[in-house]
Amino acid sequence: MTKILLLSDTHSYIDDTILKYVHQADEVWHAGDIGDLSVTDTIKKEKPLKAVYGNIDSNEARLEFSLNNRFMCEGVDVWITHIGGYPGKYNQAVREELNLNPPKLFICGHSHILKVQFDKKLGLLHMNPGAAGISGFHQVRTMLRFEIEGEKIQNLEVIEIGKR
Repeated sequence: MTKILLLSDTHSYIDDTILKYVHQADEVWHAGDIGDLSVTDTIKKEKPLKAVYGNIDSNEARLEFSLNNRFMCEGVDVWITHIGGYPGKYNQAVREELNLNPPKLFICGHSHILKVQFDKKLGLLHMNPGAAGISGFHQVRTMLRFEIEGEKIQNLEVIEIGKR
């Protein structure tokens, strides 16, 4: 079993509350708009990190992280990208590949809107953890926590980490 902390849109912000949840996870996944790389450097000192760059990220971040990160976690095919859309409204840049070869778990950030939705047509679970940072229009900072055991995605929790 792997305990995952999923966050996005930190926009250069990390605090002790985020780090408390980092410590409880086996892995941390970041869906882009990292901002200052001190955020991911801090996380990497504590736990394994899988991340992608977002539209606000620097060339330095784009050298360290890719636009898309597709990998297996236990028995689950995972695809993380920053601007991916959501079921019925996928971004044009990912739509064709999603239709041809859908993962079991599709993760994106960008919107600052927390959303977890099953796509019946493609048979995948879509997750957007909202925004963990303090920049943007969101009112409440959010992350997601869940477990992967074999081929099962289970024990999903929404973490509200305070007002922006």
